[in-house]
Amino acid sequence: MKTSYENQILHLDLHGVRHPEVEVMVQDFVLNNQSELPLIVICGNSGKMIELVGKALSDLSVDYEETRYGRIRVNCLDA
Repeated sequence: MKTSYENQILHLDLHGVRHPEVEVMVQDFVLNNQSELPLIVICGNSGKMIELVGKALSDLSVDYEETRYGRIRVNCLDA
């Protein structure tokens, strides 16, 4: 898992991550870093990866948006 800060926002870069690992990795990233919201998840150009990240975030009931293709911002945990 590669994480970094850009413009004071924590990013998770999923390049090179296998699809079966995505759900747990994304959910752990969000839950372990919820005090730093918003967060960014970089999916790249894979439609399947974007779909898997969306499902993982929906399962957590978080508010998120795709700010541009392959880049998802997690805004807040829904109450």
